[in-house]
Amino acid sequence: MRDLRPLAAVLIATLLLAGCAPSGAGSPTSASGTSLTWGVTTEPQCFDPHRSTQQNAFIIIRNYVDSLIAKKPDGTFAPWLATRWKISKGGTAYTFRLRDDVTFSDGTRFDAKAAKVNFDYVADPANATDAASLLVNYRRSTAPDPHTLRIELKKPDSSLLESLSSVKLGFLSPASLKKGDTLCDASRSLVGTGPFTVDGYTRGQSVRFAKNPRYDWPPGHSEHRGPARLNTVTYRFLPEYSTRAGALSSGQVDVIEGVQPLDVPLFKDVKGFQYLTGPSRQTSFTLNINYTRGPGADIRVRRALRDGADLDAVVRAVYRGTVPRAWSNIGPDNSDYDASLKGSWGNDPKGANRLLDEAGWTGRDGDGYRTKHGKRLTIEVGYPQPYVRDNRDVLIEALQAELRQNIGLDLDLKINTAGEFTDQKAHGDWTIYPNTLNPLDAGMELRQVLGSTEFLYGNVRGYDRKLDAMINRALATTDLDERRPLLARIQRRAVDRAYIVPLFAPHYQIAATDEVHGLGFETQLDSPANNYAVRVGR
Repeated sequence: MRDLRPLAAVLIATLLLAGCAPSGAGSPTSASGTSLTWGVTTEPQCFDPHRSTQQNAFIIIRNYVDSLIAKKPDGTFAPWLATRWKISKGGTAYTFRLRDDVTFSDGTRFDAKAAKVNFDYVADPANATDAASLLVNYRRSTAPDPHTLRIELKKPDSSLLESLSSVKLGFLSPASLKKGDTLCDASRSLVGTGPFTVDGYTRGQSVRFAKNPRYDWPPGHSEHRGPARLNTVTYRFLPEYSTRAGALSSGQVDVIEGVQPLDVPLFKDVKGFQYLTGPSRQTSFTLNINYTRGPGADIRVRRALRDGADLDAVVRAVYRGTVPRAWSNIGPDNSDYDASLKGSWGNDPKGANRLLDEAGWTGRDGDGYRTKHGKRLTIEVGYPQPYVRDNRDVLIEALQAELRQNIGLDLDLKINTAGEFTDQKAHGDWTIYPNTLNPLDAGMELRQVLGSTEFLYGNVRGYDRKLDAMINRALATTDLDERRPLLARIQRRAVDRAYIVPLFAPHYQIAATDEVHGLGFETQLDSPANNYAVRVGR
């Protein structure tokens, strides 16, 4: 008998939506053929590409921000605002030739000086940009002439081209940059060179973009040329899964992302709809364990947490076979993924219990949790609310139940605020941080979550110096034959010492009406591309 629960949820959501559509949404948009409406899971906390930290924000930001170069599906790089480039023999100087026909949406010209202003702004510690992590080896930029940009590095960095293709290093007009941290608001002050411009924002409801009629400088591998085909694009913030599905089913939006497993049958192979899945080259959704603090400082405890549950069964139960269980924090579609890790760890409760006994956690409290000296074996998972999506909190709760039952470990999920996590990170006293990252260069990903100067361990003392040296060596070489084995060793060490517990390999799922054409995925983001090439109609 067919399970009617997903359909019932959609019908309820449809009734709710009928009476509470945000301004700018209205009736089905596909009738006009020039407008498109998305239903997305997350409202960006910040719309500034240089400061945003939410992966789901970048799929929106990319509509008004271009990059120096673009990353192609085969992993190579294509021209964008730069037409060509040259790397010095020592790998510390990059010279780019820029297009001469690009303007910001306010009409001011994009040139080498504007690019230099952007990179200097991002790299300046006083501006506290998140994108600064992509320019850790940046020394300076110079503009010998309006269409030549030279970037000098302190030392070779094999991830620089990846960084320069990132939306985080997308360009804003120098006039915009003078507005500083106020750029987090979605306003017309956000002036980029992209195919759309910010046209309206209602906090908690939606953001709207209008076509940039002058746009004619897409990435070199784009098949479309000229301005975008759509006149307007609206993103509605619909965090509830059933609400998004109901909005698409009723025609109140044209496209949704973050399709939950229960809703896939509503759109996949269903007349009138299309269902698309992206690749999984980015980091897996991973528990990053602070191996310098509390019970997590004991490798036996970390390994017990890693091996104490049947992750295959947990992931399958939550995602119903729509995503694979992970073995590394590097995605399985990434060319630098270490496939030898598959089957090398996990699902060993007997061994995990033995490790905890050896570590002295031999007592039990009234709830069945292990104790030592009267203290419960608890490790907190601090998960910032703005980043919770795709049932990832439900997955952690399922893992929590398994670890309690199998080995008596209390995996304490705490949904906190972004501010609380920022404070923990600043003091180096976070315990477990669950996340994915969107840079597709494996060396950059490993540096950001495991490197001593980066995202998680920048303020942590007692980090693994051997691992840190391996990461630095990998990033200092552009020789793939030398680099790839190093990246594999880093992944193996991180898993073997249980600094990380990879859970599943995510990929974006898009559902849309069959009248939407040109949807796709951006290689560098591993997520839905902007709407430049999208059209609506039969």
